[in-house]
Amino acid sequence: MLHLLHLIVASVLVVASGLTPARAANSTLVSVQTPRGVKQAFLLIKPDKPVASVILFAGGHGGLGLKSASSMTWGAGNFLVRSRDLFTSQNLMVAVIDAPSDKRQGMNGIFRMSRAHADDIGAVAAYLKKEAGVPVWLVGTSMGTFSAAGGAIAAKNIDGLVLSSTITRAKPQWKIAQSHRDGVASMPLQQVSVPTLIVSHKKDGCDITPAGDAPKLTKRLTKSAKVDVVLLDGGSPPQSDPCEAKSQHGFLGIESQAVAAMATFIKANGK
Repeated sequence: MLHLLHLIVASVLVVASGLTPARAANSTLVSVQTPRGVKQAFLLIKPDKPVASVILFAGGHGGLGLKSASSMTWGAGNFLVRSRDLFTSQNLMVAVIDAPSDKRQGMNGIFRMSRAHADDIGAVAAYLKKEAGVPVWLVGTSMGTFSAAGGAIAAKNIDGLVLSSTITRAKPQWKIAQSHRDGVASMPLQQVSVPTLIVSHKKDGCDITPAGDAPKLTKRLTKSAKVDVVLLDGGSPPQSDPCEAKSQHGFLGIESQAVAAMATFIKANGK
């Protein structure tokens, strides 16, 4: 069943303003070996009593270059990466995923949709299940939505999916332009059975992630246990290109509202 929720910043989830983010100093760098023999690194932030876990996928090439729990070479400003402590404040255990060891230069759309990547994601999910016996959700933004959707389609131990600023239009120069003209919407989303939330900014100015394309996704999610669409508004003036993280595309200035909307759906649809 599809529920369309139009959330305005002035009234959305006021409880978010009372959050006190956990400190990034509580994070640890973890690396697991995946079934295909590569190392998959991620930042782990664990609250005292997690009610669910989230694996966060940054946009762009996704190669954070994690060196330690407090050092990354790229991606610190990404919406999900910079908001990781807000997820922890919602009593969610957080794994901020890096590119795997064989993709240190970054991940393209082809790899993000591959079975190999899904197996890597499954290995991280298995680790989180052992750390805390709570549901594991995949949360992607922009190019990271290819990873999150691919994991929900093919990875094991996945309980839910959140897509934010989803790629729904492939650029002509992309290798996947012909096979995936509608980006994530061209993936076999009918194979997703877990609850799914789609989050967009009404004024996202990025030409490949327009909020108005949500129906492209919802009509394909025919077997998802539940599908909701959240449209946010407001925030701070853009400080970057419309397709970069410091703009409406990256929920600049309304990070807490975006995370609160995600956390609310996750908690309401946990197993």
